[in-house]
Amino acid sequence: MDLSGKVIAVTGAAQGIGASICQELSAAGADLALIDLNTDGLLRTQALLDTESETYPIDITDESSVEATFAQIVKKWGRLDGLVNNAGILADGLLVKRTDKSISKMSLAQFESVIKVNLIGTFLCGREAVASMLNCQSKGVIINISSVARAGNIGQSNYSASKAAVATLAVGWGKELARHGIRAAAIAPGVVKTEMIDALKDQAKERLNASIPLGRVALPIEIAKGVRFILENDYYTARVLELDGGLVF
Repeated sequence: MDLSGKVIAVTGAAQGIGASICQELSAAGADLALIDLNTDGLLRTQALLDTESETYPIDITDESSVEATFAQIVKKWGRLDGLVNNAGILADGLLVKRTDKSISKMSLAQFESVIKVNLIGTFLCGREAVASMLNCQSKGVIINISSVARAGNIGQSNYSASKAAVATLAVGWGKELARHGIRAAAIAPGVVKTEMIDALKDQAKERLNASIPLGRVALPIEIAKGVRFILENDYYTARVLELDGGLVF
């Protein structure tokens, strides 16, 4: 896909990896539909772009809001060529924690909060993007941002389950939608440089970097370049692109 003049929607566009994805795709000539709950963050991302863009401050777990947003995107541009399902949250904790005096459990609310945003939000946006593409007769692309944690990680029952699920969705969608000329894939980043990583003590950063074969965490732009690769390579579908520096959980 030549990205010049194409319309790509990006969720979680207000900061971090999402903002970097928007900048990379704008540099390639794409127009952007920026989706996130953080209105101020969306405006900051928008200010960094060279191409046309529009902000959509919505909750991606709200079905009616997602439906209305994708209808607005198509109304504005008359097309939709891609979606990057990047929005996601963490709410880490052990499944069950035992101390000398008590046993505590991960609450259902803690589990559901992550599943709702990471999985249900991805499903809703993916569904509406595909419907929009079919209505516009666009041979578009869906990319779900998964994680190396999809293999399972201590203290991340909810997050790992959600990221395994969105990777599986992408593979299934790629197979299911190929007959319509629509591709779908996922990216599984390892540890990415974020404010949370920057806040770690130097000793913790050293241990983290030492656990990664390449010796460092990923930069957000390196994940963004993976997104661009999938969008531009018309033969990539139904697969998970691992961008983890060789890290294995």
